[in-house]
Amino acid sequence: MTSSELRASLILQVRSGQLTAQQAAQQLGISRQAFYKWERRALKALLNALEDRPAGRPKGTTDPEKEQLQSRVEQLEHQVRLYEQREALCKLLKQMESRSDRDSTKKNSQ
Repeated sequence: MTSSELRASLILQVRSGQLTAQQAAQQLGISRQAFYKWERRALKALLNALEDRPAGRPKGTTDPEKEQLQSRVEQLEHQVRLYEQREALCKLLKQMESRSDRDSTKKNSQ
């Protein structure tokens, strides 16, 4: 049994009335006041461990490489959108030029 397991066991025995705080302190080689400090710390830790937590899996640690790759993907997607918009503008300009050429040809033939 580890020392922390022994402490926990003795605290539970005292809390359940199987031992006195003085007996537990003697087994641990500490004063009764030190035992009560450990007991308060242990009970506080128990309460913290039993606090409600958000449902679901906790967020994992961040992966810098993954974040860097995600950022790069976003940059590339932005560039693709810009190229698509540029391509659409080029097509519109060509259509407008061809209409303008047809219109000027019609005017010249009349």
